[in-house]
Amino acid sequence: MSGRLAVENVFAGYDRTDVLTDVSLVAEPGRITCILGSNGSGKSTLIRAILGLTPPRTGRIVFNGHDLAGRDTHQIIRAGIACIPEGRKVFSRLTVAENLRLGAYQAGNEVARERMARVYGIFPRLAERAGQFTGTMSGGEQAMVSIGRGLMAAPKLLLIDEPSLGLSPLFVKENFSVIRRIQELGITVLLVEQNVRQTLAIAHYGYVLMQGRVVASGTAAELVENEEVRQAYFGDGVRPA
Repeated sequence: MSGRLAVENVFAGYDRTDVLTDVSLVAEPGRITCILGSNGSGKSTLIRAILGLTPPRTGRIVFNGHDLAGRDTHQIIRAGIACIPEGRKVFSRLTVAENLRLGAYQAGNEVARERMARVYGIFPRLAERAGQFTGTMSGGEQAMVSIGRGLMAAPKLLLIDEPSLGLSPLFVKENFSVIRRIQELGITVLLVEQNVRQTLAIAHYGYVLMQGRVVASGTAAELVENEEVRQAYFGDGVRPA
């Protein structure tokens, strides 16, 4: 199964300041790996480094055995990595179908139609509203469009940045159910989140970032039982749902 990502001893940042310091992690194929941490911990910089937007100063990012160093972002996406950005960022003046089609801009029309049919199978609500402008939709529905657009690239690895941000509890629960379903389809998921309870309920393995360093890692069960990690990041009483 393809979709393995390895971040190896990465230092990355802006100007002369490192945000990530000697970060190493692995997202195994067909599994959900989560990155947990508070604001300012380096989660967004890590995503930017993987996508080639903030290339590492030192270290390597290896996807399916190939070093991504020197590749432009569009080449990294073509290699099979897609990203669902924080805050959804849909094109509000385009319809649902038009937003989805942009996710497969490198594919021909027939392939795009096949992929769109699969997305509609995951999100029947989007099929019902294919002609609706996304700017008139709820935040939860826009989140569906954003995830669907990422799936239109037929990724081997899907980076998902803060999918619960700004959503009602009902849509948060629904989105996490969708993320698990995506993984069950064989897509590797790297999930960056602050919603600890929901994240550890679906993740197979996780890493905790603090000030740009990995300070803990383990299975979801191991992380939630780690007293130091729970006290520092999660609060007392947190258990997988």
